[in-house]
Amino acid sequence: MTARAGTGTDAHDLDVEEALALVKDEPVPPPAPAPGDHGPASPGQAGGRPERHRATPWREARAIAARTARSGPRRTPVSMGLEAALGLALAAPLTALTDLPSFDTSAMDGWAVAGPGPWAVRDEGVLAGPATHAPLTDGEAARIATGARVPADTTAVLRTEHGRTDANRLHALRDVVPGQDIRPRGQECRTGDRLLPAGTTVTPAVLGLAAAAGYDALTVAPRPRAEILVLGDELLTEGLPHGGLIRDALGPMLPSWLRALGAEVTAVRRLGDDAEALHRAVTDSDADVLLTTGGTAAGPRDHVHPTLRRIGAELLVDGVQVRPGHPMLLARLQDGRHLVGLPGNPLAAVSGLLTLAEPLLRGLAARPVPGPHGRPLREAVQGHPHDTRLVPVVLRGGGPVPLRYNGPAMLRGIAAADALAVVPPGGARAGQEAELLGLPWASGGIEGCFT
Repeated sequence: MTARAGTGTDAHDLDVEEALALVKDEPVPPPAPAPGDHGPASPGQAGGRPERHRATPWREARAIAARTARSGPRRTPVSMGLEAALGLALAAPLTALTDLPSFDTSAMDGWAVAGPGPWAVRDEGVLAGPATHAPLTDGEAARIATGARVPADTTAVLRTEHGRTDANRLHALRDVVPGQDIRPRGQECRTGDRLLPAGTTVTPAVLGLAAAAGYDALTVAPRPRAEILVLGDELLTEGLPHGGLIRDALGPMLPSWLRALGAEVTAVRRLGDDAEALHRAVTDSDADVLLTTGGTAAGPRDHVHPTLRRIGAELLVDGVQVRPGHPMLLARLQDGRHLVGLPGNPLAAVSGLLTLAEPLLRGLAARPVPGPHGRPLREAVQGHPHDTRLVPVVLRGGGPVPLRYNGPAMLRGIAAADALAVVPPGGARAGQEAELLGLPWASGGIEGCFT
């Protein structure tokens, strides 16, 4: 069952008791279990929920997601044509199949010259291409194009703007240094040199380097297959909200986000609040990762936990100390696949996506995890007494600025954001450095947004 939208402009998954604790800076009391429920299972327990456990700290949850991806069965690399490999990760180091350049070439348009000047200019010029040319003799020059193979015994290349011709003789307008404007064979690399390590994301520049180094195809880690299961009887796929029904925001949002994280989205299925439909979808799927939206709490129509117990799944993370999004979970199914349970509120789901799904998918796709990036906050940010907060921010010259619309049910803030700021328990003051989580589409500015 998808959680309902909040109404405040600065809500963060707090109930009344938690909100009072936040104001008074008192410990947050644990919520009472639902009737018939004994609290969430401890991580690693698949059946039964004997006692309430402490949710996993935010950084530890991310580390668990990354580790479980690395500890699973090794996925078989695949060979793909250059353009098809774009966005995937190299499964093996990229080594040069040839010297670059593979022969001495001219770095400029001008003249290839031999010995001291002035030089007699040959009638025949040297163009880029397969033609061969006789060696130069001292006192001789030949017109040459950028990228052309320099004739044997060439001393240097004189740029067009640095020379003057008079009666078929070339005069230098400045000193000529031996080797100038010649790219010698192997200047960039030699055959067998390691150009890039395994795990490098194949960008357009990597494609260009691979082609120059002699590759027609690349060995890459395959994209993990992801399937999205949208839960909730109250969700509409079109039209305006009415009669207690709301629009599904996650079904349209998640596929593109998952593709940006390196996944191949195989299906988006809307199941409603149907326990049997969820069980069939989970057991019948062949996706590497299943993502559910909503249904991760302990209410009578929240079927994710019962389904995981029914199929004997191992709960690796069951609740995270983060706001919004604390009811998120990560489970390993018996066949080695994974399920990420996202909360139903939109921004809470984004929190679960960045906390659990991103490191899991990066690991499965063999993509590097960007290092932490931080900037001093321009404004103070209110925190939760005990949990990490993820707050949408825009990047300005003086640092990140928190956005107002950051409640768990709100997308207005994240739609305008450049990143999410990681706010520690208790909050952060103006000028305090905050870690930033990049967004795949953001152009505002932190290194690693597109990795």
